[in-house]
Amino acid sequence: MPRDHAHDAGGDPEVLAAKAELREEAWQAVVDAEAARFPGAFHRIPNFVGAEAAAEALRGTAAWADAVTVKSNPDSPQWPVRQRALEDGKTVFMAVPRLAEEHPFVALRPDAIPVTPRKASSIKGSSVHGIPVAVEALEPVDLVITGCVAVDEAGGRLGKGGGFADLEFAIAQEAGMITDDTIVATTVHDCQVLDVGRIPVTDHDAPLDLIVTPTRVIEVTGRRPRPAGIRWDELTDDKIAAIPLLQRLAARKD
Repeated sequence: MPRDHAHDAGGDPEVLAAKAELREEAWQAVVDAEAARFPGAFHRIPNFVGAEAAAEALRGTAAWADAVTVKSNPDSPQWPVRQRALEDGKTVFMAVPRLAEEHPFVALRPDAIPVTPRKASSIKGSSVHGIPVAVEALEPVDLVITGCVAVDEAGGRLGKGGGFADLEFAIAQEAGMITDDTIVATTVHDCQVLDVGRIPVTDHDAPLDLIVTPTRVIEVTGRRPRPAGIRWDELTDDKIAAIPLLQRLAARKD
């Protein structure tokens, strides 16, 4: 049985249950659309048919053209985005899966990778060719790419349930990597776009500015306020224990 990513997520149990139900619906929608790629849609950020087309559509936006530095999630459906960022000369900061290392971000600099952008921007490639970056040394980025299970056109997003994307966002905010001017974007399949209002939104959920599918570019208007930093009261002991950086920050806080 695949691991339940939400097992150590904090928050209101009713909201968590509602999000879990929507995830199941979104995963099934990807399967029903015959858009799921290996290793399947469920219990992950689903790798979808058309990920390359969505990456190309993102490549044609003003947000992309203006970006010199990009922070990206490490998931497979955003691999084409990371590849194109390196091809276009952008520095890519990638989160380490599950934030499990002492330095939870690595930097891929296009002038310093000895392999193709495709190879360097994979999860395996980034672990070999990416340079670990201390949180204190993170640079401000122009564009954040985040993976989603489902989204809506008002900027609501649903991750796979572990809260790692929101944690990445909060850590990057506190480090000065993300500012109010940083654009937050995602690439998803069209069937992952839900009706506005269906995704429960809490104070710690980071909203999207730009949603790109293989057929559409959706610019979010009237973005709601972004969360501000790490919300320690919503982190479980298990979550803190699993992430070395959080252990260090918690010790400083105490």
